[in-house]
Amino acid sequence: LWEVFLVEKLGMRWDEVHDIAEELEHIQSDKLIKLLADFLGNPTSDPHGDAIPDENGVFLQSDCVLLSTLLAEEQATIVGVDEHSTDFLQYLDAQGLIIGTKITILEFYKYDNSMKISISTKKEVVISQKVAKNLLVTKN
Repeated sequence: LWEVFLVEKLGMRWDEVHDIAEELEHIQSDKLIKLLADFLGNPTSDPHGDAIPDENGVFLQSDCVLLSTLLAEEQATIVGVDEHSTDFLQYLDAQGLIIGTKITILEFYKYDNSMKISISTKKEVVISQKVAKNLLVTKN
């Protein structure tokens, strides 16, 4: 919830909120968390795509998979990241690979298992297998 608040209400970038949110999570007030959740519209995921439980601690089920598991010509939407490092998130921003981006797998390169993808902005990029193993997607 704190990451959502910092990004949506304070305008911070998704690559700079994790550590601050970790500190805020040490506040032990059920009332504050309930008020914050209501204020934010009870979001079900944070800016990185990680699930946020409801007030009963229940997580919504997700059908996301790693981008690295898709095949050529499959289409998907980016819904989360497994890695939260600042460097990785900044790389994704630079490539236009943010939450909600629609992509299509164009081809694979056997040499290093990298892949060429088309982004909904009509841009094509080649990403490494390491990147593909850290992006969560839902198939379209």
